[in-house]
Amino acid sequence: MSTRFDGICPLPHLGVIRAEGEDAVKFLHGQLTHDFALLDMQHARLTAFLSAKGRMQASFIGFKRSPNEVLLVCSRDLLAPTLKRLSMFVLRAKARLTDASADFLLYGLAGSAIEQIAGNPIAVSAKADFGQISVVGLAPAGATARALWVAPVGTPAPAGELLPEALWAWGEVQSGVATLTAPLVDAFVPQMLNYESVDGVSFKKGCYPGQEVVARSQFRGAIKRRAFLAHAEAELQAGQEVFAASDPEQACGQVVQAAAAPGGGWDAIVALQLAAAEAGGLHAGSATGPALALGRLPYALKDDL
Repeated sequence: MSTRFDGICPLPHLGVIRAEGEDAVKFLHGQLTHDFALLDMQHARLTAFLSAKGRMQASFIGFKRSPNEVLLVCSRDLLAPTLKRLSMFVLRAKARLTDASADFLLYGLAGSAIEQIAGNPIAVSAKADFGQISVVGLAPAGATARALWVAPVGTPAPAGELLPEALWAWGEVQSGVATLTAPLVDAFVPQMLNYESVDGVSFKKGCYPGQEVVARSQFRGAIKRRAFLAHAEAELQAGQEVFAASDPEQACGQVVQAAAAPGGGWDAIVALQLAAAEAGGLHAGSATGPALALGRLPYALKDDL
């Protein structure tokens, strides 16, 4: 696999939920982990939709296309059940939720491709609009900037060298910011994926489903699992259990997101019990499975600040 992470990549694994109407922003504000009431046209939100027990049902990059229209970009395999569940809560709100995946093109931009289109770097969670095109800054992959390009179907694709989807997937892992997929629904509260440390949770906003669990975990020191970067020589898959050699009978974590590494082997985001991460001796699939070597996160955890 080429190691040059600079160019553009179509993102067929992602889909788009559109929320529109005069109550759309207010509705999303009451359902998701981040503050949409204060969201302007120059920024985007990393956010999650939770169960009443605080478990993640989906994660999104959300931004406004107009004052009364918000796009939520999520894993395509979660779009239909998430749209159905969110729609149940609309009730009398003047908001309409639809699957708009067929209406938009999604591309990932890496490195110099961002400045070719935007003219300047775009900060993480900043948004720049160029006519009908929106470019949202994503967490970088190492030292390489990344962005999400969203435009109506029929818009010419962005300029840049075409990257393999596998290389973009590796860049997603390297960012340390996980996108929830179907194998992991109901598995994590947001802090287990470090969402409060990457601006995916607001602790200043009002109620939303699961808020009490999230707040209790944060302020009572109840966070016992965290997300880490890991490497293995064998293939890894989202949802795969992780075991510690010291306790071969009981899983101590899960693979959240994985991709082939350009230099060989596989890199992953793994969610682990803190005690197991400290003890080491970690293996994927079983206590005798491929060894996992933990790496350094590209950001500081909030409880480490």
